[in-house]
Amino acid sequence: MNWFDDWGITLTVFIPIVGAIIVLLIPKGEEETIKGVALLTSLVTLGFAIGLMAEFDYDDTAKLQFDVNTSWIDVINSRYHVAIDGISLPLVLLSALIIVLCIVYSWNHFPEPHNPKALLALMLVLETGMIGTFVAQDLILFFIFFEVVLLPMYFMIGVWGGKNREYASIKFFLFTLFGSALMLLSFLAVYFSSKDPLTGQHTFDIVTLSTAGVLDVSKTAAVVMFGGMFLGFGIKVPMFPFHTWLPDAHTEAPTVGSVILAAVLLKLGTYGFIRVALPILPEGAQEWAPYIGLLAVIGIIYGALNCLAQKDVKRLIAFSSVAHMGFVMLGIATLTSAGINAAVFGMVAHGLITGLLFFIAGSMQERYHTREMSRLGGLLISAPKMGWILGFTAMASLGLPGLAGFWGEFPAILAAYEPLSVLSEETFRTYMVIAAVGTVLAAAYLLVMYQRVAMGEVPEEFKDEHIHDVHGPEWIAWAPMLILILALGVFPKLLFGITDDAVKHVTDGIATALNATSK
Repeated sequence: MNWFDDWGITLTVFIPIVGAIIVLLIPKGEEETIKGVALLTSLVTLGFAIGLMAEFDYDDTAKLQFDVNTSWIDVINSRYHVAIDGISLPLVLLSALIIVLCIVYSWNHFPEPHNPKALLALMLVLETGMIGTFVAQDLILFFIFFEVVLLPMYFMIGVWGGKNREYASIKFFLFTLFGSALMLLSFLAVYFSSKDPLTGQHTFDIVTLSTAGVLDVSKTAAVVMFGGMFLGFGIKVPMFPFHTWLPDAHTEAPTVGSVILAAVLLKLGTYGFIRVALPILPEGAQEWAPYIGLLAVIGIIYGALNCLAQKDVKRLIAFSSVAHMGFVMLGIATLTSAGINAAVFGMVAHGLITGLLFFIAGSMQERYHTREMSRLGGLLISAPKMGWILGFTAMASLGLPGLAGFWGEFPAILAAYEPLSVLSEETFRTYMVIAAVGTVLAAAYLLVMYQRVAMGEVPEEFKDEHIHDVHGPEWIAWAPMLILILALGVFPKLLFGITDDAVKHVTDGIATALNATSK
């Protein structure tokens, strides 16, 4: 085993927070040095993430790789256990890439109050929390990383946000903190109900807890424990009706805050379902799955109808996240390999597509000083390159075949036709029909938005203004996202090939556990 196997994951997780500390030690006046150190830190982290991808064994993506499992908090038998498989690898890469792109975009786009030092340090702390969540294999470690992202995002919204930033940041903080408290209670209940077959002790180890026979609980207890996790992860997704913090947070957040929130932070909730809740509590998952599916399709329709009613571009994109994450949760609710594969693909696709939409919305606001669609128009005339990029991304978001968004939505709808055998086919086929209607509504609100913003003549108030087209830093930040949206749309196996075996390992474990309990 070489040094990278031992240290690769740990360095990928903690290099950003070391970089954040260095950034904080640099005098505030040395802006170029601060930006340089932050960018270098994020590039080194991305380099290590790419190293994990290069060294990853694609012949067995279900196996936990780069596994580090060492003593940490012995008194509660919590260990420093980190590893990646085919589910977590794409999300680690997405997190590392998005932070690099956000720092590049920020180079000449720092919001008021102008404080690059604080903003960049918070972004690097966020990166540690996000990557740490995706690699943690211990519930306490998972919970700590899950919570690390809370304060940096609270400050990003509360300090650099719009006019209602205080309301939005406090709402975001309270909602997610409430969910986390219930999630922690479920983690403790799981811990005290567990027995490690090797040591005879209670355990927080996710891998051990996912093994049959380790958790000795009644079906009722499993349903209650799953309910706590459902609320914790569901608020983070966010699922209807726990979504109300999201439009406010997105609308008020600075551009890079909205991008990070959409691209990665929402995925912490869906990843928590796949990594923690489903494998550890399959009986609870079975009972909750129809309700998760119901809330998912309500979210799809509700989010789409809200998009049709919006006048603010950024708020429209925010509500579209509620709808798109509904497709992800529908895939998860089927408890099938096809559904969860679609969910993971949807997580990555949504991160790239909606992240890019928020980048474009931020750049439009900077140029036009408004996000009101009634005041905008003629983007294809005044800034044609940005207009075409917006059109490409809107097409990807509505699920156009050949672009990444299609492979997150269509397979999730298809999976609902044939859910896990213990679930009601009639119920999920009804959900399938409702979700399919949601794709039509998605096309409606995105095409209406594009027509209002990009087409037609330039409004009178902007006719005499020179509107800059896409700048250099914007090209650098957006180009990788555009390439990946197209590449994953044309070659979906690039991602499905990584996730499939790992997802099958999860779903086979669920099916085996449920079949054993039904006998």
